[in-house]
Amino acid sequence: IAVSLLSLVLLTIALATPTHDMRIPRNRAVIVLVIDVSESMASTDVPPDRLTAAKEAGKQFADELTPAINLGLVEFAANASLLVAPTTNRQAVKAAIDSLKPAPKTATGEGLFTALQAIATVGSVMGGGDGPPPARIVLESDGAENVPLDPNAPQGAFTAARAAKAEGVQISTISFGTKTGEIEMDGQRVAVPVSTDQMKMIAKLSGGQSYTAGTVDELSKSYNAIEKDIGYRTVPGPGSAGWLRLGVLTALIATALALLINRRLPV
Repeated sequence: IAVSLLSLVLLTIALATPTHDMRIPRNRAVIVLVIDVSESMASTDVPPDRLTAAKEAGKQFADELTPAINLGLVEFAANASLLVAPTTNRQAVKAAIDSLKPAPKTATGEGLFTALQAIATVGSVMGGGDGPPPARIVLESDGAENVPLDPNAPQGAFTAARAAKAEGVQISTISFGTKTGEIEMDGQRVAVPVSTDQMKMIAKLSGGQSYTAGTVDELSKSYNAIEKDIGYRTVPGPGSAGWLRLGVLTALIATALALLINRRLPV
């Protein structure tokens, strides 16, 4: 009787136990990596220089991202260019990252708007009955926008962040560099300290997360955190399976004992 009661208790627990969450790789998502290639990215405060370190981290991010995710690449300085439309071809993205070179000015807003257009284009193709795929922009930059000077202008970074929010696209920002950054311009050393305030606001306005990185290791950790966040989705898992197996096993034991006892009892 005691064993039967125990099996009943275990089966009750199995039915009442809530499921636990499981993280599984996404097989339908779009990410656009937006990289600042302005002249300040040539600063050597992060060896060998900010842009080279950013390129290596970007390629590592591409390699470690869930294979089924479509990854695109946008570069921006005075203007923005979509170098690779979102694709699962990681070699194409990495080759484009290798081609990045410094250029004048910083048009962050244009870079974000270019990424949003790329997401909309691929979303119209991948949509179907399930709607557009989930999308995210990963913005890496070392400074504030200067084209235009006002981030709230029509093509400004804050305007782009609000547009992303309206379209359900979060922006994860990585502010990369240190306060001691310098570059050489016209034979003079010019200070180019990292600027984080605008990057944090871009993330906040879009509903995303902001990260700061002053070393290659910190940059890699930032990318790893983003990859874990957007490369997987959470679904309910079979939390009661263990209790259910134990309950069934106990019930079988109780049945076997009952049969054995019945055989031994005199008729």
